[in-house]
Amino acid sequence: MKIAANPSSLTLARQVLRIESDAVAALIPRLGNDFLTAVELILNCGGRVVVSGIGKSGHIARKIASTMASTGTPAFFVHPAEASHGDIGMITRDDVMLALSNSGESAELLTIVPAIRRQGAKLIAITGNGDSTLARECDVHLDAHVDQEACPLGLAPTASTTAALALGDALSVALLDARGFNADDFARSHPGGSLGRRLLTRVSDVMRTGEAVPAVSTGASLRDAVLEMTNKRMGMTAVLDEGHCIVGIFTDGDLRRSLDQLGDIRTRPVVDVMTRNPRTIDADDLAVEAVEIMEHHKVNQILVAGKDRRLVGALNMHDLFRAKVI
Repeated sequence: MKIAANPSSLTLARQVLRIESDAVAALIPRLGNDFLTAVELILNCGGRVVVSGIGKSGHIARKIASTMASTGTPAFFVHPAEASHGDIGMITRDDVMLALSNSGESAELLTIVPAIRRQGAKLIAITGNGDSTLARECDVHLDAHVDQEACPLGLAPTASTTAALALGDALSVALLDARGFNADDFARSHPGGSLGRRLLTRVSDVMRTGEAVPAVSTGASLRDAVLEMTNKRMGMTAVLDEGHCIVGIFTDGDLRRSLDQLGDIRTRPVVDVMTRNPRTIDADDLAVEAVEIMEHHKVNQILVAGKDRRLVGALNMHDLFRAKVI
């Protein structure tokens, strides 16, 4: 039997979002010297940030560790139960541990705190209870208390995990800013993502070179140019002088205009109908810059020029699509 959605579900969903947004907003006035101390501890540590938590807090801890690692702060997650069975050896005196527990009384975390202390590592705690054992044992406590959970039963961690996650994001972004971490740094941490491809891929990585580049001399006929375009399948050909320097480009558009204006064009020199002094790009430029040029000027191809406008390559929109730059 098909079960229909209860109209009250929408009301409840809106209530959940209000409770969770209020919980996050309540964190703002609490940020102060303790938060700055936590930032300084991490900035000045010689090792990494070890993030730990169990249950729902463990899932949040994993996400915070991932966010930090991708924004310039070396970090990794350690499960507290595994830590007490050998993984604590992954933690050194140069590290900072960031421990998450809403109650501040998670037995698995409290079990490893003495060992963390013996190692000499610093301890930052995010809890919802400033009077808890974990809050008292840490070097810095960040208050993630919430007045109520969004769960109508008051049982499932909802608003509390949202608050802890938001606080972890605030810490990650503050560290990013303090380190001067920029978009290029982010791209280097995400080479497989779309941003990484856009910020790291150079024209030289995607351009066609050598025999794959269509080119004819200034003495070529229009027929020769059309054959070169057809053979190389780029919708254009470069026109070069004796020094292999670019003097023009002949495109499909030029061909169509020539047919309209000149009638029989088979024996006409290509220099009569080519586009002179075409736009070019350097091989070391970012591929996304080639996209911007082509989109701005409404063209589908661009020549790559080196010193003195010597032809070194060519690319078109299809090459950029294949490289997933666009």
